[in-house]
Amino acid sequence: KPGTPIEKLEGGVIGGTILQGKFAVGDEIEIRPGVILEKEGKSNYNPLFSQIVSLHAGGRSVNDAHCGGLVGVGTLLDPSFSKADGLTGNIAGKSGMLPPTLSELTLETNILERVVGTKELLKVEEIGINENLLLHVGAAITLGKVVSAKGNIVTLKLTRPVCAQKGSRVALSRKIAGRWRLIGYGMIQ
Repeated sequence: KPGTPIEKLEGGVIGGTILQGKFAVGDEIEIRPGVILEKEGKSNYNPLFSQIVSLHAGGRSVNDAHCGGLVGVGTLLDPSFSKADGLTGNIAGKSGMLPPTLSELTLETNILERVVGTKELLKVEEIGINENLLLHVGAAITLGKVVSAKGNIVTLKLTRPVCAQKGSRVALSRKIAGRWRLIGYGMIQ
């Protein structure tokens, strides 16, 4: 809060669900894809590293947290990174254990017969090259431009990188009548 004395400042808090493994107070964590840094006119995403200083689950403070349920993770990060959901779409894990950060995805797609959410029953057209699609990869949302489409295998160049492992499911949306509409899903290859 503004006006807090320096001695009472605390690090940023991140929240989410533990999908695999466990966290304990004192663990070193990595957050990917991280924050964007501008260098010589180019922007790159750099992962963040921190230490867990507190864990909150079920409305109380705990020493370790396992899979399932929502968890608040107190870190030593500058609070400006985590305020206003600034780290939404990032994945936190023990240092060196996270999947790679990807700026290009190859998906095995499964397209729906009809577009979801329209009054008319619109048939879903095949995905074409240079088409922009909205992708939901876990909690991350990014735009992807189709660079290759052969049958049901589609490769997309992402505007914002994502941290995801092979086999993860990705929701695909297309802009139809000025709104993003679900047209199918893909599995990361």
